[in-house]
Amino acid sequence: MTRNLPPGWGNTTVGEACSIRNDLRLPISREDRVTMNGPYPYYGPTGPLDAIAEFRLDGTFALIGEDGDHFLDVEKKPQTILVSGKFNVNNHAHVIESTNLCGAEWFYNYFRHRSIKPFLTRQGAGRYKLNKAALQKLPIVLPPVPEQEAISALFRDWDTAIQKTEQLIAAKERHRDALIQRLYLRSDSCGRPSRFGDLLAESMEVGQNGLHAKKITVRLYGKGVFAKEEKRLGSERTQYFVRRTGQLIYSKLDFLNGAFGIIPPELDGYESTLDLPAFDIAPTVNPVWLLGYLTRPIYYTRQVGLARGQRKARRVHPSDLLASGLKVPPRGLQDRIAEILTSSQCDIDKSQRLLEALKTQKRGLMQKLLTGQWRLPVSAPQPEHGNL
Repeated sequence: MTRNLPPGWGNTTVGEACSIRNDLRLPISREDRVTMNGPYPYYGPTGPLDAIAEFRLDGTFALIGEDGDHFLDVEKKPQTILVSGKFNVNNHAHVIESTNLCGAEWFYNYFRHRSIKPFLTRQGAGRYKLNKAALQKLPIVLPPVPEQEAISALFRDWDTAIQKTEQLIAAKERHRDALIQRLYLRSDSCGRPSRFGDLLAESMEVGQNGLHAKKITVRLYGKGVFAKEEKRLGSERTQYFVRRTGQLIYSKLDFLNGAFGIIPPELDGYESTLDLPAFDIAPTVNPVWLLGYLTRPIYYTRQVGLARGQRKARRVHPSDLLASGLKVPPRGLQDRIAEILTSSQCDIDKSQRLLEALKTQKRGLMQKLLTGQWRLPVSAPQPEHGNL
């Protein structure tokens, strides 16, 4: 339990303060839901699964999963959902209704990123369950209801700012994608037919078997290159190769998902296996232009014929990439396209940094406000809970 609470705040449990309305749950199989299409969302423990023609809940409720693996990643995965309106819930989520002591929105915010692992039971390997009895025993801190509402309203304002920033980023990304389409149409119209083998040379600088470096990973759809911490990257027989700033790198397995990148300066000297081959780029080619060329959906979705293997194991090998063709415009046009793309990406990155700052600030606010370390002014008189 939290100690040193401010006046009017109290320690209690979910069972004592909240109304658990699992009687409103409606388990419906996926097969049956197909025949029940309608406007009302049908929720599971982590979000809506379908929409059906009837509803059993009408109002504002908080949901918390009864089972799932999201319990193990409280930092990245919300543990609760807040739903308003007419909807349904299956039998894998608990339903929390507001009472005169605890609002559903307070419950939602309080447990949204809070670990409840000590109250979970195991359901097979890596599967955890929060049964109703354990849910009732969960400790919760409660301020007076007016203060709960004031804090929840502040979080809603923060969520609105985050949502608007996400929408702005999505709009900027759509603008960038349209820009790429126009720029590369011009690029292709004046490009000289060539082969990747004339522009790229595979880098085979032998590394130290990954013992002293992080693993390099390429994000899908040209979203960048980053390093991932691992205790041991492979067996002693696994061969690793050093990667250098400015090299093109891609994933053989995810080639057809646009998994290309340019090694940034901060990853110079890091290593990867041949599953992520890297190439030195000829000086006649602008790396930013080349990355834009490769990460256009119109390019990588047309390269299905380059992939070898079956089903999920289909890979594009360096020899096949190097033998394939492309159209290369004059270096001056490459540079102009690269400058436009870099400016557009910088604008998106600026908004991404703002988004991350908003999320970080909100998490800091939640830590302070949900525990009573910081207070919000509330105009109405506040009845005290005491130690409930």
